[in-house]
Amino acid sequence: MIETVQDLRPTYFSAFGVDEKLIREALSAALSRGGEYADLFFQHRVAHNFVLEDGSVNRAFKGTELGVGVRVVKGDQTGYAFTEDLSLESIREAARTAATIAEGLQQEAPARFHLTGGLPSRYATTRRWDDVRPEEKLPLLTGLNDKTFAMNDAIRKVNITFGDEMSAILIADSTGRIAEDVQPMTLLYLSCVAEKNGEREQNTYGVAARRDMSFYSQDRLDLMVKEAVDRTMILFDAVQAPAGEMPVVLGAGASGILLHEAIGHGMEADFNRKGTSIYADKIGKKVAHSFVNVVDEGTEEGARGSINVDDEGNAAGRTNLVEDGVLTTYLHDSISAKHYGVKPTGNGRRESYQYPPLPRMRSTYMLPGPHKKEEIIASVKRGLYCTNFTNGQVQIGAGDFTFYVKNGYLIEDGKLTRPIKDVNIIGNGPKVLEQIDMVADDLTIDQGGWTCGKDGQSVPVSQGIPTVRVASITVGGRSDR
Repeated sequence: MIETVQDLRPTYFSAFGVDEKLIREALSAALSRGGEYADLFFQHRVAHNFVLEDGSVNRAFKGTELGVGVRVVKGDQTGYAFTEDLSLESIREAARTAATIAEGLQQEAPARFHLTGGLPSRYATTRRWDDVRPEEKLPLLTGLNDKTFAMNDAIRKVNITFGDEMSAILIADSTGRIAEDVQPMTLLYLSCVAEKNGEREQNTYGVAARRDMSFYSQDRLDLMVKEAVDRTMILFDAVQAPAGEMPVVLGAGASGILLHEAIGHGMEADFNRKGTSIYADKIGKKVAHSFVNVVDEGTEEGARGSINVDDEGNAAGRTNLVEDGVLTTYLHDSISAKHYGVKPTGNGRRESYQYPPLPRMRSTYMLPGPHKKEEIIASVKRGLYCTNFTNGQVQIGAGDFTFYVKNGYLIEDGKLTRPIKDVNIIGNGPKVLEQIDMVADDLTIDQGGWTCGKDGQSVPVSQGIPTVRVASITVGGRSDR
């Protein structure tokens, strides 16, 4: 019988050298000044990274983190402190520091603790990354390098980045709950530069997952090479799109970053509590066509944004944000859930033990709709078909955005014609959501190494979208005047 990482996970006693007595005393110190709630977040993370340039690995590092963060909550106030020393006295000191936000009668730590059980394993892993030797990883990089050069004579330079990590976490709180998880992660990123007729173009392709070495099948590596080279070579034939207002078709998969950045952030509960999101008063109201459904979930097996449990100890699940065009809920951590009088949605996430959790996305995507991709493209007389974006800028509260279109095509008389480059799209996320008037049945969850930043914290996420048509977006391209 093959064991999974979930089966192999260390208990909190062995992984962190702590026991219930230490946890109870640390929580007592955290509650000593009248806090209503306190929790401890232990983390041990081991990460490796290799960079191959000019045919050889010229950078490699191993990083190890070990520490505990202490959070104390009273009303809407949060105190937070952390330490890299897991001795009782050091944790007590961090707890006392966090406790300074609270004034009142001392609260009692729980008399007994219960370990959250029955969590499913969403990480298709049979071997821990910290058990894989560098000698097993390096042929992956050199083989990918050689295949890329062999793919096209125009390739002049290849850069490859490979990363992996194992992160063991333990969350214990003042309700007596203990939850733990061991979270794998890997990323492989391929960049190539091509030269043709004295001109140079560059493009990239990457994959990421909560998987082990078996993720890198020969088929997946071959696809990486083909996509990176094809995306680069097509730029030599690309033209600049005309500027102005026009329909824009978002291709299935990677263009879901627009959904994540311009729409998803506005549905995180903390922005709505502060009244800074355009969705602050939109629960129960129509925000899109009836065939538009948006979800955020942490349950897709192996996905970069998937989790078994969030960083507050809440089990992951699916959160239906927009149902039949109606905004139904926000993404909640425990604090915002209490404020709104709802259950946490499993979206309390943090970069590491050095940070408190915040409401954050996991894997955000739009569900399939009633149309066909071919039908959508045929419906556009003059517009753009966009498959890949980069260098996005978003004003989270209002949803205003600018995205650079890395790959796409002109749509002319209902057909994809010339490839495009050096094009920006400019708009407002909530308005784009309103103007999505066709949704195809070809949902694709992108496997790229997406990372989401918020309040100085970065967390891994996934995103996706079916082919959709936006009735009108401002395109920044060439002027025909």
